[in-house]
Amino acid sequence: MPAEPEEVGPPSSFHRFAVFPLARGFAWFLFLILGPARVRGKYRIPKKGGLLILSNHLADVDPLAVQIGCPRVIHFMAKSELFDMPILGKVIRVFKAFPVKRGEPDRGAIKRAVQLLRMGETVCVFPEGQLSEDGLLQELKPGIALLARMAECQVICCGLKNTNRIIPYGKYVPRPSFHITQVAWGEPRHFGKEAETEQIVAWATGQLKSLTDQDN
Repeated sequence: MPAEPEEVGPPSSFHRFAVFPLARGFAWFLFLILGPARVRGKYRIPKKGGLLILSNHLADVDPLAVQIGCPRVIHFMAKSELFDMPILGKVIRVFKAFPVKRGEPDRGAIKRAVQLLRMGETVCVFPEGQLSEDGLLQELKPGIALLARMAECQVICCGLKNTNRIIPYGKYVPRPSFHITQVAWGEPRHFGKEAETEQIVAWATGQLKSLTDQDN
């Protein structure tokens, strides 16, 4: 079983003002080479308070794309297998990712995410639960509704396009995409404890389809 990050809480001042800006700058440079990023709707991102980001999932570079499009430090919920990888596991821990077991309800991951959101932090989840093979949005997991209700925070959707041209499905090595990488932000919304699962999932599905031009 992969070890969990040592602490639940906000990044240190060193991480927030030194590590994060340097890493974000490197990610921007990387995308400049592989597929320049165009961010739309960045002004919609709430500047403070707990924020749950829901993003579609096309490629393993998606967390980098979401982060360069967001001015806030993001805690990513990542599949637990990644934390077993010698180098990558250490890197994603440094950048405040935390593991989730796929294929089963993971109460520990949900609890960690809710704690962070209630502290006013930003958490990103890929609600499809896996990469999309054909680039189309897959059915969203209902667990996102539980997160939104328990944390009672703002929820915003992030639509990604063309990251799968940088790392195509089934491949592992990045390559120049010769396309613009799109990072598009929707309108934030708050869901109370009374919100129905179907309502939250339907809203997120509609937002992500619209942001990725799949709503026709």
